[in-house]
Amino acid sequence: MRRSPRETIDSARRITRRGLILGGLQMGFAATLGARMHHLQVDQADEFRLLAEENRINIRLIPPARGRIFDRNGRVIADNEPTYRITLTREDAGDVTTVIGRLGQLVELDENDLNRALTEMERTPPFIPVTIAERVSWEDISRVAVNAPALPGVTTEVGLSRTYPQRDLFAHVAGYVGPVSERDLSRYEDPPPLLRIPRFQVGKVGLEAKHEELLRGTAGAKRVEVNAVGRVMRELDRREGTSGSDIQLTVDTELQEYVQARLAGESASAVVLGLERGDLLAIASAPSYDPNLFVRGISHTDFNALNQNDHRPLASKTVQDAYPPGSTFKMVTALAALEAGLLSPEDTTYCSGSYEVGSRSFRCWKRSGHGHVNLVGSLQHSCDVFYYDLSLKVGIERIAAMARRLGLGQAHPIPMSAVTSGLVPDKEWKRRERGAEWVIGDSVNAAIGQGFVLTSPLQLAVMAGRVATGRSVSPRLVRSIDGIETPHLGGDDLGLNPNHLMQVRKGMYAVSNDRRGTAYSSRIIAEGMRLAGKTGTAQVVSRITSEADPWEDRDHALFVNFAPYDNPTIAVAVVVEHGVGGSRTAAPIARDITLQALYNGDPPLGAYPAKDRKHIEAQQERLARERRARVEQMASRA
Repeated sequence: MRRSPRETIDSARRITRRGLILGGLQMGFAATLGARMHHLQVDQADEFRLLAEENRINIRLIPPARGRIFDRNGRVIADNEPTYRITLTREDAGDVTTVIGRLGQLVELDENDLNRALTEMERTPPFIPVTIAERVSWEDISRVAVNAPALPGVTTEVGLSRTYPQRDLFAHVAGYVGPVSERDLSRYEDPPPLLRIPRFQVGKVGLEAKHEELLRGTAGAKRVEVNAVGRVMRELDRREGTSGSDIQLTVDTELQEYVQARLAGESASAVVLGLERGDLLAIASAPSYDPNLFVRGISHTDFNALNQNDHRPLASKTVQDAYPPGSTFKMVTALAALEAGLLSPEDTTYCSGSYEVGSRSFRCWKRSGHGHVNLVGSLQHSCDVFYYDLSLKVGIERIAAMARRLGLGQAHPIPMSAVTSGLVPDKEWKRRERGAEWVIGDSVNAAIGQGFVLTSPLQLAVMAGRVATGRSVSPRLVRSIDGIETPHLGGDDLGLNPNHLMQVRKGMYAVSNDRRGTAYSSRIIAEGMRLAGKTGTAQVVSRITSEADPWEDRDHALFVNFAPYDNPTIAVAVVVEHGVGGSRTAAPIARDITLQALYNGDPPLGAYPAKDRKHIEAQQERLARERRARVEQMASRA
């Protein structure tokens, strides 16, 4: 069909309009593409030039400053110090042996560190710097800088390293840090990149390990230009990381220092517990060690000296070790009987020196016996027969339940390493763990803190504190984190009959203040400061021992107390390994520590019995000299 001229003109107009639209779109696309190309090739030319020619941008982590640790008064326990180190880049050095020889003429190089560096150098690419010497002095750095032309590949750097200014005082509390090991990395399914930084330090034991995540902080980062083989060309920008959290502990440095000095020469431990909030004012194990030895990696010689010491300086005896509590456990048995209505304060038991159970005879520590004794007298004289007889009436289940109520048999949640739960045995435990039934003899032994019963010094201090207050006092080691106070646990009423608690406290008071009490010689005579305590002796071998026996066979000596008697503010527990007897060895130490804590410093000599004052004065002078020498030594190190 033939089109009319009008239709032909209309068709041509439509085609032209579409062409214009299409052409406009194409021109718009071309203009956009051109603008984008101009932006990439001109505006961002410098940045993309860095990525060209086989160069790329890498992100390098910057280690954060580790959080510091303070005592309750703001004294530094763990700090960071700037340290100078010398590094060597193998590819820049050329002849490594020659360069190290020249360096050794300027700076004293530790042979172990040097061997470790040479081994590390073989495993790393030649363009990666390897640390040759750490913690060098500014004078050493200056000598290296002056002789830089003769030391190709040698550079000096400054960084932060952990330091423990109080040295051995808080080794078992704060712990220490050390270089990241394969064992540290194995704890993570996907280890944080920060741990891959060479010589990065992480907490190994103690609070440093328990609060590693808090103390570590978060890494910063820097963008660096590196070439195809990973060599740094230049730094582009930097973002600093966030320092770790600062942690303030409840411990008092001066009291801790006194406790550590008072325990010197013994394999022993002591805990001072504040009863208002459960603050651990001092928690010390002796002997101790200098955690600074571990920061860079301890030598085999130093480690073997610590590890082979029979007094076990590496052990946190206050929380890690568990001992039979001996007669300090008698308050538990007494309260269990009182609460069950099976004992009254007036009830007496006749002690002839031994107690027959079936065909077996259980002896009292006093072979001639104590005669008729009541509850207060049984604690005052520490009569074993009274508690042998009581155990058969009360039974192990009630005794075990009371022990747990008083804080035994549980790992208290404080951030120290290997906190033990001890052992409060019962019938189900023996059936499960020993595959045997509980027998009467087991109850008899448990009633005086022997047999299967095991407790730590920390648990014993908690027990004394709960008896003193009737509240569920729980220990607290961390006072605040970044200035925000941590909550204290416990403090609720235990639900024990106040009259029953009063009777047990009377017995403990008689132990230290009655002339016939087992700890009368270690009493406090200052009014308003008198203590109430309980001696304990835990057998190591199955016989009574003395100082004539080998040290490792002697009985452990224990003492627990609270003070002041009328208004208790602290509880103390002392354990002296192989100390023979609680009244002879542990009680005097606990008395001295108690007075030091109550007076917040050296107590007046009038607080001691007259016969002890000359000895105490000499002791105070000796400890004061040691304290001054320690301060001078710390100052010289600083």
